[in-house]
Amino acid sequence: MVDRFLTTVAIAAGGALGSVARYWVGIGLARWSQAMPWGTMLINASGSFAIAFFGTLTLSSGRYPASDLVRLFFMVGICGGYTTFSSFSLQSFDLLRGGAAGRAALNMVLSVAICMLCVAAGHRAAEMLNRAQAEAVP
Repeated sequence: MVDRFLTTVAIAAGGALGSVARYWVGIGLARWSQAMPWGTMLINASGSFAIAFFGTLTLSSGRYPASDLVRLFFMVGICGGYTTFSSFSLQSFDLLRGGAAGRAALNMVLSVAICMLCVAAGHRAAEMLNRAQAEAVP
């Protein structure tokens, strides 16, 4: 197992990178629509894809096996800093509180459904790469 201090530093560094990426993506998409929190939805969907894709590819049996430290840096640090479940929850609550129950429900249903689809897609894409690597090895 990796040293706890080094693990903490790796997760913190990844979290900083993920948080900054979330901020810039959110700013870029906020101009698109104020009525629905599309930026948060895109961030959660792409983060869901990324964590499944990277996690599957970097398993010890994956195409690009990675150390625990690298996996923690990306999956807990970057993806944890990047995805925004707490923001999603607050935005959904604010929509409800503001009388936009339909948009709140749409946000909740679409966010969960899209993120689940993205997790499945990321896992499937990585499995295909893993299989291609296994078939290429003589």
